[in-house]
Amino acid sequence: MSHHPSRRHFLQHAGAAATALGSLGLESAWAAGLLDPAAPRAPHHPAKAKAIIWLHMAGAPSTLDLFDHKPELIRLAGTPLPDSFGKDLKTATDGGVGNLFASKRTWKQHGESGAWVSDLLPNIAKQADHIAFLKGSKTEGSTHVIASLKLHTSGLVPGRPALGSWIQYGLGASNPDLPAFVVLPTGVGSAGGGRGAVIWSSGFLPAAYQGTPFRKGDSPVLHLARPEGITEQAQRQQLELLKALNEQHAARYPGDTELLARAKSYDLAYRMQVSAPEAVDLGKESAATKALYGIGTQETDEYGTALLRARRLVERGVRFVHVISGAPDNSVDSWDAHNGLEKNHAVMSKQVDRPVGALLADLKSRGLLDSTLVVWASEFGRTPYGQSGDGRDHNPWGYTQWVAGGGIKPGTYGGTDELGLRAESGVVDTFDLQATLLHQMGLNHKKLVFAHQGRAEKATTVFGDVIKEILA
Repeated sequence: MSHHPSRRHFLQHAGAAATALGSLGLESAWAAGLLDPAAPRAPHHPAKAKAIIWLHMAGAPSTLDLFDHKPELIRLAGTPLPDSFGKDLKTATDGGVGNLFASKRTWKQHGESGAWVSDLLPNIAKQADHIAFLKGSKTEGSTHVIASLKLHTSGLVPGRPALGSWIQYGLGASNPDLPAFVVLPTGVGSAGGGRGAVIWSSGFLPAAYQGTPFRKGDSPVLHLARPEGITEQAQRQQLELLKALNEQHAARYPGDTELLARAKSYDLAYRMQVSAPEAVDLGKESAATKALYGIGTQETDEYGTALLRARRLVERGVRFVHVISGAPDNSVDSWDAHNGLEKNHAVMSKQVDRPVGALLADLKSRGLLDSTLVVWASEFGRTPYGQSGDGRDHNPWGYTQWVAGGGIKPGTYGGTDELGLRAESGVVDTFDLQATLLHQMGLNHKKLVFAHQGRAEKATTVFGDVIKEILA
């Protein structure tokens, strides 16, 4: 007995599938096996941005030493934290609350906006008029792993999808020959929970939506080259056989999204043999562009390479590029400066400042900044009181993050108290940040829904408001 459907049978079921897509919605279409994860999908409303480059400052920099100038903290340096500030204060680690610790940096205002930036970030300072500084940022959780999960997935425990996964789920792929969600880890170390795939996981979304990590070096994607002695025709025949076997197996286990994701990945890998090497190859970039990003200079080479690749990827239709700033060596632990803050931040700032400044300038010169959101984010900030003599503790209560491009209005939004401990105005939770980025990509965070275990799960759980004040 033949198991191949007749033409009439196929057309009948194709019509039923089209009806189902319209009535079930995106979330149920997956369960019905009707949705191609790479297929482009219409946004909820006109988008201001086409792509996001997410710069995760793993380990959490002290924005009191980078962006948040506090004269009162300088004045009171060396004295205990006033009782009024310590009320209901739950310290993040066992280090306790030390005396107030003033920044040793030199501060200036930059650009027409007059944004304060310290001398640790001179190249980012030159781009101040393109940046919206969110100085009233706050979060929950005082450990790296929990706060990093919340930053990336809006959850405090593993199992929820990353923001990049939600965007790919909502919009599909812009370029079917490249992953829609790419991860570019740099450096070494584990601070910030930034080295684990949990922060780029697809969670309860189908596995096809997880981030695709690219390795460092000249061959960021393993096994792309066709094996010696295998012709294109032979490889295509192998893939067709695998596809037939997988479809046969999938018919028996319709709820197995891992299987469907694997089948799609084979096809994507075949197409990536041409597209991926070209996308990450910096050989055609000019010497001036490479120098702009600091490629060829020891301190900035690896991070600069990652950011130039990020630019090339968004140029080619990748929707979300997640760049993680690990430490350049084992002399520091990413931005995690519980002690030795001056040394730590000097090393980390030198690594990222020139490439990030270059990225903003390069996107602007190519007409890409208007359609690309660049996000500087960390799991939390650092306290105004000291720890271990010359470091700072975790601070989830008030710190600075920033967004540039993609329809965002530059300037300074919100702020912390006079010591930089708690957000006081323009308070922005990580839920609000994610809701705003989704909005700029054309997605309504309240309508981006996936049915999971009988619940209508949303990208930012049940929280989050679009930060309308920073929309151009």
